[in-house]
Amino acid sequence: MTLQAKLDAFKADFEAGKPPYNVPPSVIETMRRATQELIDSAATDRALMAGDKAPLFTLNDPQGNPVSSAELLTKGPLVLSFYRGVWCPYCNMELQALENSLPAFQALGANLIAVSPQTAANSRKSVRQNHLSFPILSDPHNSVAAAFGLRFNLPDYLVELYKGLNNDLPIFNGDASWTLPMPARYVIDQEGNIIYAEVNPDYTHRPEPEDMLPSLRRTRGL
Repeated sequence: MTLQAKLDAFKADFEAGKPPYNVPPSVIETMRRATQELIDSAATDRALMAGDKAPLFTLNDPQGNPVSSAELLTKGPLVLSFYRGVWCPYCNMELQALENSLPAFQALGANLIAVSPQTAANSRKSVRQNHLSFPILSDPHNSVAAAFGLRFNLPDYLVELYKGLNNDLPIFNGDASWTLPMPARYVIDQEGNIIYAEVNPDYTHRPEPEDMLPSLRRTRGL
């Protein structure tokens, strides 16, 4: 089953209010409204895309060790995933799919990292829950996400909904701003050029990990 098929199946059960979710229709409608408003805002127009230069960054892994994108790029191309956090089931399924594809990326000389605004403790939880072997990096205040044009502010009505669901982003992220990154996937070549980009304001849609393989093969002249 493809990643998107798994996401679609989860979404269907979640929106139908099937156990264990039991989500009322009003919550679903509010989430749909927020997603549609983000789509309508043309937020993706601000995001970096293929052909752009990728900003360099250094972020900490869950153990507090700095990880430099510039250093990783000296070793090969970089696969970079921005995700919302361990609280997001769609993100967790994406991380699991990326882990499954990690050998294919490594066979083409690429490194894989994922970035979210969550605290180190929640990144450690992401690693444990999803059985990950690639670095999960914390992006305080979504600063790197902003450099890639991905950061957005949650509308007030969605903030209130999240609070009611005990989904307190300031606690998850250690940041009171109530911002998130749009989920995004990039391939960056060793010269720092973005050669693949997929950004979607609808967090229930994610590209397949295999979609990046043609770009990675091109970096090897294959």
